[in-house]
Amino acid sequence: MSKHETKMTRWYWKQVGGTLIEEFPAIKKGPSWGARLLDGVIIKKGENKIAHPSDVNIEGKEIIIVQSKNKRLCMPLMGQTLFSVSLMRKFHPKSIESVALCSETDTVLERLFLKHKHCKVVVCPKSICSTTRISIIKR
Repeated sequence: MSKHETKMTRWYWKQVGGTLIEEFPAIKKGPSWGARLLDGVIIKKGENKIAHPSDVNIEGKEIIIVQSKNKRLCMPLMGQTLFSVSLMRKFHPKSIESVALCSETDTVLERLFLKHKHCKVVVCPKSICSTTRISIIKR
């Protein structure tokens, strides 16, 4: 997760509270598949802290998956957010909500995305996700 995406994920966590697990290993690397780390998993109603994945059990808990991209809502972010729900079912949480956290929405894609009942889009404030752009002046 990039520096800006970490800031975005932590901003969202502060809005909802609970226990944040960053870089949650939904799938560990195997002989014929890659690892799949989720930007964040929040245990709702959990202790308000950042926890290591090995320190928490999400079975029977209400969770929020957070997938962050410091750009406009896009198909890759939507795919990550949607398929993360299926990956997390093996941990047997009580409920799953999945959030596509982005710096700007796309109204066409958002309408399509919201048809999936567990998914939603959250636009992070510009003050959190903005990047510093350096202008190069040529002389």
